[in-house]
Amino acid sequence: MTDESAGVDADQEAGAADAEAVAAPNPPVRRVGDWDAARLRDLAEQHGTPLYVTDLDRVAENCTRFRAAFPDADVRYAVKAHTGRAVLDAVRDAGFGAECASAGEVRRALDAGFPGDRVDYTAVNPPARDLDGFVDWWRDDPGLTVTVGAADTLDRLAERGYDGRVCVRVNPGVGAGHHEKVRTGAAAKFGVPVDRVDDVVAAARADFEFVGVHAHAGSGIHGADDLAAHREFVSRVGDIARDAAGDADGDGLEYVNVGGGFGVPYRDADAPLDLAAVAAATRDALGDVDADLAVEPGRYLVADAAVLLTAVNTVKPAGADADEVVAGVDAGMTTLLRPAMYDAHHPIRSLAADAADRDAAPTTVAGPICESGDVFCEGRPLPAAERGDLLTVGNAGAYGYEMASTYNSRPRPAEVSLDGEPLRRREPLADLTRLEVTPEDR
Repeated sequence: MTDESAGVDADQEAGAADAEAVAAPNPPVRRVGDWDAARLRDLAEQHGTPLYVTDLDRVAENCTRFRAAFPDADVRYAVKAHTGRAVLDAVRDAGFGAECASAGEVRRALDAGFPGDRVDYTAVNPPARDLDGFVDWWRDDPGLTVTVGAADTLDRLAERGYDGRVCVRVNPGVGAGHHEKVRTGAAAKFGVPVDRVDDVVAAARADFEFVGVHAHAGSGIHGADDLAAHREFVSRVGDIARDAAGDADGDGLEYVNVGGGFGVPYRDADAPLDLAAVAAATRDALGDVDADLAVEPGRYLVADAAVLLTAVNTVKPAGADADEVVAGVDAGMTTLLRPAMYDAHHPIRSLAADAADRDAAPTTVAGPICESGDVFCEGRPLPAAERGDLLTVGNAGAYGYEMASTYNSRPRPAEVSLDGEPLRRREPLADLTRLEVTPEDR
């Protein structure tokens, strides 16, 4: 067993101990209707809207369930799903590592207390400043690992004096996920093509500490078609890993990383992912490889652990049908981008105290951004909206705040814990111009 493997085992034992300590019910998914309406109304009253509310206990519960499904795997949280410090703390306390998509995420993981030997930087066409930062931090923390998807990246690392831990990302030619924009397994942008893997692995072995093979199918893997594609994807990764492990010197692999992308149900009618079955199928598809299995959950750990609260400020007829209305709200695509970018469905619930007594009306929930795509839903049956109502948008914990922007000069929202503790302050309007150079400064 390597020192790194021993460290992983210790983290897994810590996570298992935490799992036993969690006594609260741990259902496989939390629906938007499961959140306490009175509590959410109180938080909106105290902190204003739009507002992200994150249940850190739920993050811990999700980690517990994931560890139970993958008890022997090296679990690395895909930090890009939610980089908030409190969330990182919860994931770290569960004994998981951190998979980072940028140097900024590496820095945040290290600052949150993840040990360097549990931090991996997946470098996709990495900017020079990202490689500079990573190599600088590696000099102080040689346990850091970088995953490369091109021979070019190996050359750039060598130019900077790096000779540390390297994993090679491969492109197995199979992708899966909830939208074509996030199916990475077959996209040319990601990983080394199969016919070039041997050459890149040989170069990694010659000049670096070659430790593993990595691939990622995509994001939001949930339905039967996605799961079938994921199984084929893992099978191909297993074949590639077996080839990569058998060089003339007999050097093996420390791990095979099959990525993450494990999805959650965004529609109430969709069943939760059978994670235990997915884990068993993953091990079966990978086959016999003399290396640890590594996985990178992101969305699965945080999606249902947060909601977005938004207030109705405008109600008007949607058109000729007097029953159909537009409910204008103070959150928009700058607050939660997924519906506009991916046509993603998010459940929406009215938190009006008398919502159950109102007739349903086909409702388009639209934000304040000057774009026709700035809508959270169209024609969805919701309790008839009134100005001042509070709405909650479910499953907002993954890629919600992370993708927020300041387009239209709208500051980003605040985030609080379900207990009411501030996690991120509401961005002040003055901060939008803080970096600008005025004529007086030139």
